[in-house]
Amino acid sequence: MDNDATRKTPKLKAWLARRPDWHVHFTPASASWVNQVERWFAELTRKQLQHGVRRSTAELETDVATFIEAHNKNPKLYKWVKSADEILASRKRFCQRTELSLCSEL
Repeated sequence: MDNDATRKTPKLKAWLARRPDWHVHFTPASASWVNQVERWFAELTRKQLQHGVRRSTAELETDVATFIEAHNKNPKLYKWVKSADEILASRKRFCQRTELSLCSEL
């Protein structure tokens, strides 16, 4: 889960309390890169949508469908090539180098 406001609601807390076998993992608020679904949408944007001009929703839908069709012809799993510790260490080094305020969660 990456939506801080949603995961702290009493309704969700009660729902999770009734399901002790469920284990929720939280990602830092600034870590959308961790989410593989968002990674797929980033690829869609970069490869198909970023530099195009569309004059209607139908044109946008066509472009998205074209990307999905091409992607599904030769699908590849998104696979981590580094361990979580290696990724977090790299992020920490980047934050120290750049002194970004969004890195305060480390």
